Amino acid sequence: MQLERFIIQEGLYDPGIFKAFFLAGGPGSGKTYVTQRITGGLGLKNVNSDTAFETAIKKAGLSLDMPASQEKERDEIRARSKQLTAKSLDLYVKGRLGLVIDSTARDTNKIQVGLQGLKRLGYDCYMIFVNTSLEVALARNAARSRTVPVEIVKKSHAQIQMNMGKLQRLFGMKNFIVIDNNKANEDVLQKSYKMVRKLVKNPIQNYTAKTWMRQELEKRRSK
Repeated sequence: MQLERFIIQEGLYDPGIFKAFFLAGGPGSGKTYVTQRITGGLGLKNVNSDTAFETAIKKAGLSLDMPASQEKERDEIRARSKQLTAKSLDLYVKGRLGLVIDSTARDTNKIQVGLQGLKRLGYDCYMIFVNTSLEVALARNAARSRTVPVEIVKKSHAQIQMNMGKLQRLFGMKNFIVIDNNKANEDVLQKSYKMVRKLVKNPIQNYTAKTWMRQELEKRRSK
């Protein structure tokens, strides 16, 4: 409860308040690296069950090669990781903190539900789509410490490419940022960082968001 009160109290002063960035990109797209480079230092809260899952896998002493003999233990850890991530997201949203929400973009219906829910609360929402060729995705996946089966990489890549148009319509072209990460150089990453920073710093215009902020200020003054 103390953590919840702290997050809600700090929400008004959060640099990314009422801003949410959804991520899209499959295994091997370099999404994690790109995200760190273009959203780091902006005060946004990262929501990624894979990060919690991998940390827990290592802590439990299980192999990152995902052998079939450890499937039961992995499934239990994955379920707990998703629960913890959902709780963290709930706390962040209560404080209206700025968000970076990781996804693969395979399930557009799930993204749509999350998008609509945040917009109802007053969030400005954007998507960062990290795009690569299948060849690059396969090569990067093979080089990772925790690899994904090749067939899953291929299937995921095809599905994400097919979903790009629908995601652009969901978010709107002006809120849809595509980063070609086949050979993303420093110039591309710097331009993307500046673009995201500008969006984070844009003044709040949404009526619902302004109302929440005014009510929170009034609560604090009354105390």
